This record gives sequence, structure tokens and C-alpha cells, in this order.
Amino acid sequence: MANEKDKEQQHKQRMQRTKEKVDAKIENAQQEKGLFIVITGNGKGKSTSGFGTVARAVGHGLNAAVVQYIKGSWACGERELLANAGVEFHVMGTGFTWNTQDKASDIAAANKVWQESKRLLNDPHIDLVLLDELTYMLTYKYLDLDEVIQAIENRPKMQHVIVTGRACHRALIDLADTVSEVRPVKHAFDAGVKAQKGIDW
Repeated sequence: MANEKDKEQQHKQRMQRTKEKVDAKIENAQQEKGLFIVITGNGKGKSTSGFGTVARAVGHGLNAAVVQYIKGSWACGERELLANAGVEFHVMGTGFTWNTQDKASDIAAANKVWQESKRLLNDPHIDLVLLDELTYMLTYKYLDLDEVIQAIENRPKMQHVIVTGRACHRALIDLADTVSEVRPVKHAFDAGVKAQKGIDW
């Protein structure tokens, strides 16, 4: 019985120390600004994470907008849901570059939606901008890195920006406030399982 009481007391002491550390971090975090978030890595879930944050923002009454690079004209569950909730969408619409195999067309399409991205990044009424799969546009040099950085740096003070995609450029990672890397452990597709509607797309 005494041993159980000792364990309970030790647990309370550990939790109290943890609470004190968390409280101290909350107390020190007093700066208010729009966050620049990067979600990168080779694992599944980067866009899903970005859309989840858009859904959270909309749920709190914030205005959000999404620009989808790479994505084609096929159905997108997140787009269907969030567009009905008032989220503005702009889609590159050409699909994967290995499907089009037309670099000039891809560059033109990328620059067209980049113009919309710049407009959104200059609009103080938009609280959150998701630039989905933007990293590929920089890897393929379809967009100018310096122009992208400048637009993100000069956005309204309280506007949040999320960039998703593999192999994010180091300059964006350095600029970001929060960076998450999604690491692949297992993926059903690699085992020959067909992509599932509502789960994978």
C-alpha cells in the first residue's frame, strides 16, 4: 500500500514539473504574428495536414484560401468540402508533370496560379493561405525562388501561410516559423493496394 502511495506521489511530482515547464513556455510566448509553416518530407499526409489546418481556421471563423500546384482537374474531397465553406480555391489543373510532359505548358500554368497566390499573399482580409505542393514548382524552377520568398516575407503581418510538398528548398525552411517533416514508414500503395477514395484522395 505504501509503495502505491509512493508511486502516486512520484507521478504527481513529475506531472507538476511538466506543468511548470509548459506554463513557463506559455508565459514566454507573447509575440503575435502570422506564422509561416512548412510541411515537407517524403511521407504521406503533407497536403492532408495543410487542409486540416484550413478546416480548423474556417471553424474558428477565419478566412482561408488555397492554391493547389501539381493537382489536376480530378475530384478532390477537401476542395469539395472547403469550397462549400467559403474557402477560395485556385488549381493549377495540369496534373502531374510526368503526365503532361510539356514543360512550357506547365510553367505557364504555374505562373498563372502564382499570380493568384501573390494576390492572396497581399490581401489582409485573408487570414490563411495554403500553397499546396508549391515546393515542386521551385524544384523544377517553374517559379522564381526570390519572388516567392519576397511575397511570403511581405505578406500582411497577421496572415498565416502554409507550404506543402517534398524536398522543400532550404531558403523556405530557414524562413519558416514551424517546419514539420513527414517520414514514410509504410504505405499501402507500395504493397500494391489501390488508392482509396476518401482516404488517399
